[in-house]
Amino acid sequence: MYIHLGSDTVVRDSDIIGVFDIENTSVSRITKDYLAASGKRKSAVSVSYEMPKSFIIATVAGRERVFISNVSSATIMKRCR
Repeated sequence: MYIHLGSDTVVRDSDIIGVFDIENTSVSRITKDYLAASGKRKSAVSVSYEMPKSFIIATVAGRERVFISNVSSATIMKRCR
């Protein structure tokens, strides 16, 4: 099954590694460093230009990708069920 992450972005549910609330998790230095490193590796993809609410880690074509989405983590988790 495919999960809609926002705008025109969909990912297979079996490819999703984790769904995280950006407001709660970005307080941690480790998370900030991880997101910054993902940006430098160009593996981070912004799904929308709106205010981000969550980030999703998934494997796409064998590569780890970080999707920054304006859809809340709770909504994405409901779509995964």
